[in-house]
Amino acid sequence: MAEKSYRTIDAKPNAESLIKPGELVDLIEVTPLTLADRRIYNQLLENAWEAIDKPVTHVIAKSALRGSHNSNDRIGESLERLMSAIVKVAVTWDGEPAVERVQLLGGNLEGLRSDGMLEYEIPARLRKIIRNSQVFARLQREVMFALSSKYALTLYEMVQKRGNLRWKASERFTLEALRGVLGVPKGKLTSWSNLKLRAIDPAVAEVNALSDFLVEIDPVKTGRAVTHVELRWWRKDGDASGAADRALQFSKVGRRVRAEGREEKLAGQGARPDVAPRPAWLDARGAALRTETYETARLRHPGYDIYFVEGEWRAWSAGKPPADDPDRAFLAFFRKFAEANPI
Repeated sequence: MAEKSYRTIDAKPNAESLIKPGELVDLIEVTPLTLADRRIYNQLLENAWEAIDKPVTHVIAKSALRGSHNSNDRIGESLERLMSAIVKVAVTWDGEPAVERVQLLGGNLEGLRSDGMLEYEIPARLRKIIRNSQVFARLQREVMFALSSKYALTLYEMVQKRGNLRWKASERFTLEALRGVLGVPKGKLTSWSNLKLRAIDPAVAEVNALSDFLVEIDPVKTGRAVTHVELRWWRKDGDASGAADRALQFSKVGRRVRAEGREEKLAGQGARPDVAPRPAWLDARGAALRTETYETARLRHPGYDIYFVEGEWRAWSAGKPPADDPDRAFLAFFRKFAEANPI
């Protein structure tokens, strides 16, 4: 009797990790998503896992999706983007490779109370893809929330999907395929140099610092032009894994410093280089900016990962006097950041 193939839905999440079907790792975004969208979607998949291939509704507390923010506004925005997001998934149809276009999230019902519940559905076509999936990524929850950009999270998922393959340690992608998987907006980061500087290099640095694998992405030229990239990965040894565990204990600022290889003291700090500085204004105002501040930033600077830029601003604010108006200060920083980092 032929051995029954192992299915993704037979894998079980645990207290430290969750399961993501491989088809949803290497999907091509037609509608780009943010880092917050991707995290929330992974949590929705995890919450629905026991019955994810069945035509039922799932319920989750909104507080479980908020992360470190006090407001539920981001949840609604993410749900709307996930509902409108169309993705292309590589599948097999009658024994031949094919592309299936599906929605990521079906209808949902959100309670208006801040401590309310969310009821949601997984679309039928997506349930079928998940039911037939035989490859998956096991994502460490702590790493997922530690990564500070959507490109880093996507690269981490790609490596986690491939890391346990016995006879494979590299894979080649066309440049356009890599842009699609990473979710780079159309018309942005069109040159190899910009894509490498703004997306690939920071993502590789974070994944190398925080995950169980080391990864490299090298350009492959056809003539003089870069047309492909080679993704390579290998599992860390014991010392490197220990360094990744320690890196997860540092604050976001400290992790970024180490990922970039900058070990010098940050301005205004004392003798503990392993403790990242706390932005001065946080002590007076708390961590949350006003909701309208995020909306203004989104309208002024479309295509940027707003929450990544917020993290950059907080790192830059370390050791400086508190801003009289943090929301206005953030928007001013964002303008300068966008001018210095065009996409």
